[in-house]
Amino acid sequence: MAFDSRLLDGLGVLHAVVEAGSFVRAGEALGLTQSAVSRAVARIEGRIGVRLFHRTARSIALTDEGRRFYQAVMPHLAAIEDATVEAGSASAKVRGRLRVNVDGAIGHFVLAPRIQPFLDQHPALFVELAVRDRMGDLAGEGFDVCIRFGQPEPSALKCRLLLRSRVLTCASPAYLARHGVPRHPGDLEKAHRCVLLRDPSTGSHFGWEFVRGKKAVPVNVTGQLMVNDTGSMLAACLGGQGIAQPLELYSREYLADGRLVQLLPDWADETFPLYAYHHSPQLMSAKVRAFLDFVTGLVK
Repeated sequence: MAFDSRLLDGLGVLHAVVEAGSFVRAGEALGLTQSAVSRAVARIEGRIGVRLFHRTARSIALTDEGRRFYQAVMPHLAAIEDATVEAGSASAKVRGRLRVNVDGAIGHFVLAPRIQPFLDQHPALFVELAVRDRMGDLAGEGFDVCIRFGQPEPSALKCRLLLRSRVLTCASPAYLARHGVPRHPGDLEKAHRCVLLRDPSTGSHFGWEFVRGKKAVPVNVTGQLMVNDTGSMLAACLGGQGIAQPLELYSREYLADGRLVQLLPDWADETFPLYAYHHSPQLMSAKVRAFLDFVTGLVK
């Protein structure tokens, strides 16, 4: 079967449709009519023999076959784009749109406040930070990179360990003035209230555990307030609502300026891993490589 050069152009159209979420918006982004976009997609469908999209009057969505095809071809298309840029101008190779999937805390406390040097270094790059409560389908939703805390799950994606952040126990000076300073993890079960972080998998709060070397002590903490995001947990802790267990990555600024006080520092050996997820390193685009290098330096 001979290669149809129009198929390569069609893959660019396919990417635009998936990213835009509609044929009309994809056409506007590419400077094409809706019918031209539809013909390009139909040409790919005819060439590979599968239907790529479920179409309704109001929305479109990739079929299962379409999602598998998109996941397989888009890293190659990114590599072709980078090879073209590399040949044309080495100084302009980091360019285009970079879509990054992050949780709210990473976006709020780490990336959004500190990404300007990266943008200044790559003026031809447009970065979209999308806050999601889960990783989801990275390729199917058009993301280049995902950054998440927690142990990685089995996946075709590649992951890079960025750091292990300590779990700290903190309270505001105002709270400690009213309730005193705990001297041992067991003290939290008796005379202290805690700000609880909801575990979405159970509906209850995450358990608390204090680690010193190889010794781990679980503690049955209680409190009147449970939240479902790190920002609210930190805000409640800063407001004196109770003792909380934020990650060091998010709390070190407040500890440095005295707005929070670290408690039980001898029991702070528990860590939580931060990973970046991306497509095959052999087909990694220049913009993804540059972003991963930036983030690695940013969090250390």
